[in-house]
Amino acid sequence: MTGHRSFAGIALLLALLCWPAQRAQAATTCTASAGNLAFGSVNGAANADTTAGITITCNTTGLLVLAQVRVRMCLNIGDGVNGGGQFAPRRMTNSFSDALQFQIYRDAARSQVWGTVNNGTTPLLIDLEYSAPVLGGSGNASATMYGRVPMQAGLAAGSYSNPFTGNHTLLQYRYSETLIGTPQYPTSCTSGGTGGSTTPFPFTASATVPNNCSIASADNLEFGSVAGTIGTDRDQTSTLSFTCTGRTAWNVGLDNGQNASGNTRRMRLGASSNYVTYELYRDAARTQRWGTTLGTDTVAGTGSGSAQSLTVHGRVPATQAVPAGLYRDVVTVTVTY
Repeated sequence: MTGHRSFAGIALLLALLCWPAQRAQAATTCTASAGNLAFGSVNGAANADTTAGITITCNTTGLLVLAQVRVRMCLNIGDGVNGGGQFAPRRMTNSFSDALQFQIYRDAARSQVWGTVNNGTTPLLIDLEYSAPVLGGSGNASATMYGRVPMQAGLAAGSYSNPFTGNHTLLQYRYSETLIGTPQYPTSCTSGGTGGSTTPFPFTASATVPNNCSIASADNLEFGSVAGTIGTDRDQTSTLSFTCTGRTAWNVGLDNGQNASGNTRRMRLGASSNYVTYELYRDAARTQRWGTTLGTDTVAGTGSGSAQSLTVHGRVPATQAVPAGLYRDVVTVTVTY
């Protein structure tokens, strides 16, 4: 009898559950950095211009396939820490809180003031588009700040600055991204699109007003005519006019002229050996001789940024008997600052 063997078979059911592929959540961040707006030395006699650059970098991560990204951004610049709420124009200050006017523009013609939406002025708008293949990508943009210190009178000497820190600068941006085709730009820098954020881009505006003085005029000192011997003192005055930047310490000195004998000032008759002695004083009583030794016989003061004047008190003393004729001398005025 033939035997039979039975085998029990087990059937395995293999199953694979497939889910639709998902892409990672994209994230776009933008940063900005600005150079300092340095005007250098300015004197207020003419416009002084300079520029500084701003660089913006945007990075998109978290994408698994090719995508396009569009970013709409606004660069806002306020009035600065030392601006005092002033935009038209902005201002820098020195250690004495003296003000120096300046302005920041969006265009090279310096006709469009660069401002911020927070106070109703206009920021700079930039649109940026770039590809973010596979795992992400990045894009860059740049902008130029056009600065001007306008012509202005009455400046005080010193180092001026205005730091644009804290909330005085702000990059606002919104971004849109799509896997296929090109996305629409966000509605604005603060709404629409996929997402967005804000970031500052601090910088400092600076300028230096140097100490400076200039002589505007020195009136001639006319003692008049004398018939015969100079029998009485002849007193007359003249005026010196000059301008120094504010807070500039100055000293005005008068030399002894071209014909002095030691410290005795003299006017000379032509090329002859005939002289008339005279003296110049700092005071109306004619007791304080005016010379060139700083801190001793000069006149000291501080500049105001506007025209200043000094009176020269002259005297031809009696008694002098000299030949008739026109006697002259030339005195040099020196302003030391």
